[in-house]
Amino acid sequence: MTTLERSLYKHDFGHLRVVAQLWGIELSAAERGTARTELSEKLLNPTLATEVTETLPAETRRALDSLTQNQGRILWSAFTREFGKIREFGAGKRDREKPYLSPISTAERLFYRALLARAFFDTPGGAQEFAYIPDDLFKIISLGATSRSPLPPELGRLARPEERKHILLANDHILDDITTSLAALRLGWEKPPFPPETSQRLVHDLLLAMRLITDEGIQTDSVKAHLEQSRANAFAQMRKIWQKSETLDELRQVPTLICEGEWINPTLDTRKTILGFLKRIQRGKWWSLNAFIADVKEQHPDFQRKAGEYDAWFIRSAEKDPKAFNQDLSETTSLPSKETSKKDPQEKPFGSKSLRGFEHWGEVEGALLRYFIGGVLYWLGIVDIAFAKENGDIKAFRLKEKTVSERSDEKGKIIVTSSGQITISRFAPRVAHYQISRFCEWVERKNLDEYKYQITTSSLALAKEQGLKISHLLGILKKFADVDTPPSLARALRRWELSGTEARVETLSLLRLSKPEDLRKLRESRASRFLGEVLSPTRVVVKAGASQKVMAALIEMGIFMEDEK
Repeated sequence: MTTLERSLYKHDFGHLRVVAQLWGIELSAAERGTARTELSEKLLNPTLATEVTETLPAETRRALDSLTQNQGRILWSAFTREFGKIREFGAGKRDREKPYLSPISTAERLFYRALLARAFFDTPGGAQEFAYIPDDLFKIISLGATSRSPLPPELGRLARPEERKHILLANDHILDDITTSLAALRLGWEKPPFPPETSQRLVHDLLLAMRLITDEGIQTDSVKAHLEQSRANAFAQMRKIWQKSETLDELRQVPTLICEGEWINPTLDTRKTILGFLKRIQRGKWWSLNAFIADVKEQHPDFQRKAGEYDAWFIRSAEKDPKAFNQDLSETTSLPSKETSKKDPQEKPFGSKSLRGFEHWGEVEGALLRYFIGGVLYWLGIVDIAFAKENGDIKAFRLKEKTVSERSDEKGKIIVTSSGQITISRFAPRVAHYQISRFCEWVERKNLDEYKYQITTSSLALAKEQGLKISHLLGILKKFADVDTPPSLARALRRWELSGTEARVETLSLLRLSKPEDLRKLRESRASRFLGEVLSPTRVVVKAGASQKVMAALIEMGIFMEDEK
């Protein structure tokens, strides 16, 4: 008999603690042998086993049901072909990378919960390797499977090839948008610049939910802790805060809606409900967004507003271009200056209509689902999205097997030129990016994997107003830049700190006379106070706004002047 305790025999103490953690139990044992016995006894509790299996994602439950329907055993090759492989980890690597928190397959999810084991068994054709459920655990699970109600039907359908011709893969760019947003807010900009594919409203709400900003302003200690985390940890923490937030309201972020009035939207309940709908589709497969929304409307129309709320919630159409949301994903914009950044990117220039009543379900609930899946979940690295044509509507999405985290390190390059231009890879340390950008003018961004900045006298003056020093900038560059700061730039920065701006570009009016004696007479006249620096025997600078005065003096001398403007 292949008992649960026997199947756990080869696993180290760390693995046993992982299993206990995923089952939500505590181990009191201090060494592997007694921990194995204690864990087996607790996992064989029918109530706990039923609770754990009932809360598994739909695809994982399907894999477990497939095992129970085959008496708890399936050939290993067949099982992994359908439900994915299990990665091999040593104890150290497992504890560092924590694969059990982000399993790459259904099989791996079952494995770290001790619901799946692997061993050779005798068959008429000889010993063969099987995926199996330990016999004592199988008896409990199989009883639960027979009494368990069948899984709800899938919502929607697989996407057709023509619906996914143009694909956008999920990424973690939103981490960089948070960084640039924080830096811009420190510079005093009301509306910070973003790459066009990121929702400014979501970023702002995340900053509040993560307590990086409050009504009192930026929370410097929280910002420091966030920026010093690894990309992977910061990204995971951000998603966790989003998922549990009761204040972050996706409905009010939808770019085609204007929500007014004092009605209360139970945002956390709505978010949980939508995520529950997504458990009813096949992970890793391209899914039709329109078909998914249509099935939600047919089967669960009241997932957000209940019967009486369709008329009680005051929601209006923003009356933007109907393709506004997809334009937010695709159109190219340049990074604004301090002045242009104050314009509201969500400004609604046109009229709007009321969306009260169930007849506007598609414009409210439908728009929310489209934004939630094609916007929020895409920006949070949870789904890939696809279009039938470039710059068209989102037609398909794919729930990723593993939530994206492009890289955990922050070793991207920071390059400084002698002309004061700084190029920062988005994979450079975010804390360096945040600090450096506060000393610079923000240059138009053409490559989404890097940021460009230019040190100018105005940007240095703004930094100085905020209490930042040149020594601070030079220290950051010395610590994080890939090469030493060019000596000429370092000298110029120190000289500016001591003497301020020592060179200016000015637009001057130049008077040219044909004879030197005419210039001498003009300088001896009462119009001399309108003259500036003498550049040659026949050329002199005319002070700003004094051209007419000089012209009058020349006429008195018998000379007409032509003003070339």
